[in-house]
Amino acid sequence: MKQVKVFLNEDEIPRQWYNIMADMPTPMSPPLHPGTGQPLKPEDMAQIFPMNLIEQEMSTERWIDIPEPVLEKYMLWRPSPLYRAYNLEKLLDAPVKIYYKHEGVSPAGSHKPNTAVAQAYYNKVFGIKKLSTETGAGQWGSALSMACNMFGLECRVFMVRVSYDQKPYRRLMMQTWGAKCFASPSELTETGRKVLAQNPDSPGSLGIAISEAIEEIVGKEDSRYSLGSVLNHVMLHQTIIGLEAQKQLDMIGEYPDVIIGCAGGGSNFAGLALPFTRDKIHGKEIAIIAAEPASCPTLTRAPFGYDFGDLAMTTPLLPMYSLGHDYVPAPIHAGGLRYHGMAPIISHLVKEGIMEARAYPQLETFEAGIQWARSEAFIPAPETCHAIAAVVQEAKRAKEEGKEKVILFNWSGHGLVDLASYDAYLSGKLNNYQFPEEDIEQAKKTLEQFPKP
Repeated sequence: MKQVKVFLNEDEIPRQWYNIMADMPTPMSPPLHPGTGQPLKPEDMAQIFPMNLIEQEMSTERWIDIPEPVLEKYMLWRPSPLYRAYNLEKLLDAPVKIYYKHEGVSPAGSHKPNTAVAQAYYNKVFGIKKLSTETGAGQWGSALSMACNMFGLECRVFMVRVSYDQKPYRRLMMQTWGAKCFASPSELTETGRKVLAQNPDSPGSLGIAISEAIEEIVGKEDSRYSLGSVLNHVMLHQTIIGLEAQKQLDMIGEYPDVIIGCAGGGSNFAGLALPFTRDKIHGKEIAIIAAEPASCPTLTRAPFGYDFGDLAMTTPLLPMYSLGHDYVPAPIHAGGLRYHGMAPIISHLVKEGIMEARAYPQLETFEAGIQWARSEAFIPAPETCHAIAAVVQEAKRAKEEGKEKVILFNWSGHGLVDLASYDAYLSGKLNNYQFPEEDIEQAKKTLEQFPKP
């Protein structure tokens, strides 16, 4: 019989995370203090994050040990299986081998618990009692809710209004794990009230929700903020995905020609890609592709510069591709890919040409997701459908070129609580959204007022 899955034993789980900062071929611009414009110091972030996570955020050590209590929680679903997509290969009739890392096997159904568990643990040992966060599609909010429940922390989640309405079951997952979930913009914060005063029907944005979540905890000694993507320590925690995948591919004598992941803030893409990026930096021939929505084209069309991570400009200024911190995205169904910026690490690697980015329209991604569900059976999240669209494109390209390729991508989450999105697609209610050029020009103007990286 064909080998469909490659498993690692539990004692083979990686015991360290990989930090790409040790191998960056060119230095990254530092984050800047929002008030002074000077490079950020650890103490500048102490009101928002616990110092043990701030140390990871600023670390340049190549390997960082995974604490035993975190590993114990990981064992509920890790190591995750590596699959071979034989049925999709047959359907596409291309000279490719398609492998995928199945992150939908976690209790929350996505890759997000890899950092949620770590962040809840580090906050707990630091003495924190309550975490506040934002969420788009709800994958991050549900993952952090689960993690906080594991470590006995209170959790409050501000969920982007359009996703709060589109995805009630993710909200119910959060509540089941004991968290409180609020539609953002809300009446609970000054930021939310200001937005609602200007636009009572605001669909919300991750930038607004981040501002509300930070406002909730500032000045409270027992509370901190938790972020599910973008920052260095989040990318670090997710590298367990790629480290496992390297071991699994080595077991069957394979190495990828192409790495693919969907990209919103950058965490699941980075988790798979960064260990392989190290190989590329040291000479491996490999294409590393971030797949993003054409309706929120951060990497493919936005300017690169310093910008805030939130609407209220309370975060540090980050060097990244950004559509502007005040940008309110179109209400597409891939809610986890609607962030205005991109992780500084991913932004830097794309700018340096080590990674590349491609944008896909909404209908093409759902078409790819349906192809996948009808060949490989698992129903992917709308975000994951972007990665699958890139896989299909790469397979077609390999067929046209007559080149054999090994493709590896991150199946970042299942779509079982996103079926309303599939209903909208199958009933013809979804449309493609063309991102306006004037919004790109506005983003350039927004970034012009800040220092240049």
